[in-house]
Amino acid sequence: MLPILSTHLFLKQRLHPGLLELAERSGAQGVEIFAARQHFDYTSREHVMELASWFASNKLEPFSMHAPLYPDREMGRGGSPAVNLVDPEKSRRIDAMDEIKRALEAAEHISFKKLVIHLGEKFDSWSPRTMEYATTALEHLGAFAKPLGVRVLVENLTSDATTPEHLITILEMAHLDQIDVCLDLGHAHIAPGVAEAISILGKRIVQVHVHDNHGLKDEHLWPGDGTIDWPAALEALKQLPTSPAAVLEIGYDLGDAPGVLPERIQRSFEKLA
Repeated sequence: MLPILSTHLFLKQRLHPGLLELAERSGAQGVEIFAARQHFDYTSREHVMELASWFASNKLEPFSMHAPLYPDREMGRGGSPAVNLVDPEKSRRIDAMDEIKRALEAAEHISFKKLVIHLGEKFDSWSPRTMEYATTALEHLGAFAKPLGVRVLVENLTSDATTPEHLITILEMAHLDQIDVCLDLGHAHIAPGVAEAISILGKRIVQVHVHDNHGLKDEHLWPGDGTIDWPAALEALKQLPTSPAAVLEIGYDLGDAPGVLPERIQRSFEKLA
């Protein structure tokens, strides 16, 4: 699997060339840029062009982008509502769509090819209306992303609305052939289980978010620090028709000293080989 590092690991810091160089030294062949304004300000032409210039002269690939979860610089702590594509209020759904489109426009200069999106928040429920909102959002974002050379991926979360079974229902019933899946292994471990999630989503999986937990909450631990059966998970992924990219998505608040990060990243990639 292609080794990719999510910049989620550095979420508390402004994303700058030094962090990209750290990713490259650690064995990553690409990065998934986490679009949070305090980290990567996709609304700032200066910030976008700074990173675009670095990628243009280095081998590290801007593989994908994770869509914004909040529209502010405080991850919602200041009271801003989440970016929620299936919010019951139409105005909030429109705001969420507009925020994601702002982030997508960075692809005009930073040539990432995939955009990972969340459908809602962890307490959103499944209903015909949720499916309608999700379908509308995916159709619209897929059409907006296509001319930019970007393919939209939807991620399984821990909500009832985004179980692997419900995601595949949305994609198949709405004939969303232009949308694929980012399988989050940590979320799948909480429910319904990694093996079952891989079985349900199957060939729609084009990348996986790699992190660990103890099966109860989303901890974003290093692989092996939780209770995921990694040999079994990797064996199941090897049975897929096309090998997905492995995006290491580690928590930014685990307290690892900066000096140990390259070694920990490299060991994690080796575990996935």
